[in-house]
Amino acid sequence: MNDKTPGSTEKTPRQIWMATLARASRSEIETLLGAPPAHEVLKAPETGTVMVEGRAGGAGRRFNLGETTVTRCVVRLSNGRMGFSYALGRDHAKARLAALVDAQLQDEAEGSALHGGIARLAEHQSAARQRASRKAATTKVDFFTLVRGA
Repeated sequence: MNDKTPGSTEKTPRQIWMATLARASRSEIETLLGAPPAHEVLKAPETGTVMVEGRAGGAGRRFNLGETTVTRCVVRLSNGRMGFSYALGRDHAKARLAALVDAQLQDEAEGSALHGGIARLAEHQSAARQRASRKAATTKVDFFTLVRGA
């Protein structure tokens, strides 16, 4: 099922939509999903903590930054397709809705409205990250260009 080669950094379509759903708000997922399909909750939304790692300078050595709260959920559609989700925070409804979208996306054709909606949401998120990055870059100080007194 995984068509990636070992060591490849290219993400599969499912990895992309799962990351998009994890970053989306509950209202964005509700809009994307519409009416929830018939489903069974296999693992009810539950909240726990995970360790978050950081990297010095974004590419340096890894270090444990701290713990964060995560909610997960597993659902099964009436056709047997299973959907999974992990989302930061304690929003149980968001986790259930994201799992439903994951299950539906697995059965949808590539050009479907649901795939189009997730692609637009991913583009919106990417644009927001770029705007935030540009805003942060304007405050960057390069200390190596400062001249010391003679």
